Amino acid sequence: MGYVMVMGECVCCRRMFTFHPNLVPSVRMKGGRPDSAGSREPICRSCANLANSQRAAAGLMPIRIDPKAYEAADESEL
Repeated sequence: MGYVMVMGECVCCRRMFTFHPNLVPSVRMKGGRPDSAGSREPICRSCANLANSQRAAAGLMPIRIDPKAYEAADESEL
């Protein structure tokens, strides 16, 4: 049995961070802009929390952050 952590760049702040590939919050981007047809790009915990503060102030639903989003994934989950 093994574990996997993905390392990638946050689409918002461009910092590198590790995450569970199936659970990390993400946004679909295409050509540097949000696009529902684009590829999933990960968001770090700090940026997701900041976005949730801004969303709450605007009366929007928060981004769901899974408790395991920034932990290692069991290889059987991939």
